[in-house]
Amino acid sequence: MGKSSEEKTNRYTKQELLNKLTDKERIFCHEYIIDWNGSRAARKAGYSENTCAVIASENLTKPHIQQYIDFIKDDIEKEAGITKLRQLNELAKIAYSSIAHLHETWIDLKEFESLTDEQKEAIESIDTKTEQKFVYEPESENKEPIDIKYVKIKLYSKVAALDQINKMLGYNAPEKVVVNEDMNVPIISFVKNDRAK
Repeated sequence: MGKSSEEKTNRYTKQELLNKLTDKERIFCHEYIIDWNGSRAARKAGYSENTCAVIASENLTKPHIQQYIDFIKDDIEKEAGITKLRQLNELAKIAYSSIAHLHETWIDLKEFESLTDEQKEAIESIDTKTEQKFVYEPESENKEPIDIKYVKIKLYSKVAALDQINKMLGYNAPEKVVVNEDMNVPIISFVKNDRAK
């Protein structure tokens, strides 16, 4: 069923849409773009379980709801809270981390709880294991094994993080394009120029 000419021409600004939408309609729109499931979105917005399918269908025919869905769909980065600055900040935590930040001494690790959030977020994995060993002490009557704990910490790759930062900020040298014109369909290959500017 086609839209009326009034519906086609009646475009709202984002602020007008926010003023026009009810709280339930706004929540419905934000939930709907997650998986395009109208019934689930209606339930999450607080509509009755018995009427959520009907409400979803009705909502999706309303021009102001359709327009608001288009607004947030087209600005999906903002909807997800993703920005270039946020991406760079996350990469910087990895790029400028150091295994030394995790140690009190050459051998002793800091307590995990004492690490900053930035230091924790640079950790890719932590493996632990405990082994029982007997320690020979001639003077001691103690024949019980002792537990020795091992902790292996792996940080995310600093090189990979720096490479991503360089790409995002355009610090890499330009790539050279080589075109093979001897063939009917030219082949384009990219040769990376690693020389510093």
